Amino acid sequence: MKTLLAALAFVPATLLAAGGGHPLDRAPIEPRDVISLQAGARTFVNYCLNCHGAQFMRYNRLTDLGLTEAQIRDNLMFAADKVGETMKVSMSVQDGKAWFGVPPPDLSVISRSRGADWLYTYLRTFYRDDKTPSGWNNKVFPNAAMPHVLWKLQAEQNAVEYDRTVRDLVNFLVYVGEPSAQSRKNIGIVVLFVLGVVFVFAYAMKKAFWKDIR
Repeated sequence: MKTLLAALAFVPATLLAAGGGHPLDRAPIEPRDVISLQAGARTFVNYCLNCHGAQFMRYNRLTDLGLTEAQIRDNLMFAADKVGETMKVSMSVQDGKAWFGVPPPDLSVISRSRGADWLYTYLRTFYRDDKTPSGWNNKVFPNAAMPHVLWKLQAEQNAVEYDRTVRDLVNFLVYVGEPSAQSRKNIGIVVLFVLGVVFVFAYAMKKAFWKDIR
């Protein structure tokens, strides 16, 4: 809990307080789409992990997405030596504050604090603004310190492809925020089914025991 609170402390107060002035688009995420999650993981380590960490997520947990540890080491581990390490960023808090004005927040729980729709819309609404230090601004979060790190992808891809890239990244961030969510849902369905079967037998036994009692 202390670690979680410490991570949330890095989220700028203006980020948490950013209002809903711009309408949010529905994020078309699918937690069971492992291909999307794998693509989102690639985008995260290539474009986000330079500044943002996910310190509650271990690299070897990505085996849940159908990747082998060898694939993780060869394709996704650019800031760690051991597959059991967490996805920490090498940038120090001091450097982040000096370069961006505020230290870039850890993204372990950003999907839970802001929501998938907010992230999806945010990453798709950057625009050029020469009045800001980074040269970029954002419709969802005006005057954000973060530059548009995906601008090259947006320039190279058509709108549909870029939206898919953002969808995959948001899908992965939602997974990072709660890796066990899908397994818990599956367990919940099994538990409800078992309880339903037990109820049927319990009701039948109750009728059998009380059938001769008036």
